[in-house]
Amino acid sequence: MYGRLLHIFRNTPFGRETLLQSVYFCKKSGLSLSIYIPKSTKFLMYFENDIVQVDLDDSYLKFSDIAVKHAAEIAESGGLTPEFLEPKNFTSPYLVDIPTTFDFMSCPRSITDKSSRIGLGHIGPRVRHIVKSAHFPVLIPSQVYKEWHSIAVFFGGSANAVNALKLGFSLSKASEMPLDVFTQVEKGRQKHYEEVIKDEKLEKEMNRYVRTWHKFEKGKFEQNFYIVPHDAMVILGAYGHGIIREIAFGSKMEKVHATLPNSLLIVGPRYAEIDWNEIH
Repeated sequence: MYGRLLHIFRNTPFGRETLLQSVYFCKKSGLSLSIYIPKSTKFLMYFENDIVQVDLDDSYLKFSDIAVKHAAEIAESGGLTPEFLEPKNFTSPYLVDIPTTFDFMSCPRSITDKSSRIGLGHIGPRVRHIVKSAHFPVLIPSQVYKEWHSIAVFFGGSANAVNALKLGFSLSKASEMPLDVFTQVEKGRQKHYEEVIKDEKLEKEMNRYVRTWHKFEKGKFEQNFYIVPHDAMVILGAYGHGIIREIAFGSKMEKVHATLPNSLLIVGPRYAEIDWNEIH
């Protein structure tokens, strides 16, 4: 059994760049690629405890007659033979149901806003909703395709940060790329992070996979981002143990989004840890 990544394709230059990034991610992770080419601007995703309605802008429907050809060419240029998703279930004639039985999903930073309005720090509300509800990690590609040559995990000691770190270990093993960990040390908690690693019994993985653990005790959080490699895949856990607020994931999450141009892999609060032995 192979793990699968779902990509919603937009047949535009921006859509080309994000699909290139998804193809590269699949190649490095050993995943298969499923592509959905929308036939309408709305679809539903039924999660275990939630339903997300995604409203696309009209650019996702442009040049639909050649969208399959373009998407196939992009995937095949990266050595992949994609599966094109043909939904079988409909909530209404114009509202298709998209399966959620994937291991990853690729989303642009904003699904609902037009390309000209997408800002580096803007995370669309539908993307937030998917991150909040999904059992799988959400890949948010950089706006321009760029290969990544290392993995950077932001670790703050929370339960979601632990999940992000474990995912980093697995991705490092699958891709054979080095892993760096970045921690902004909060005052009075210098020993807390090591204690979390010990309590979670992750010392062996830390020694095996982590190249450098950067612990920042000085400087502002976003100021220290400068040493994050420009060609790293960044993994982080979404803030919160339950509901993610509509306005913000949390101040640190927002600063990561607004400051780093890297591709992001976000682990939400309902993430179910992936068994990589089963998906490969």
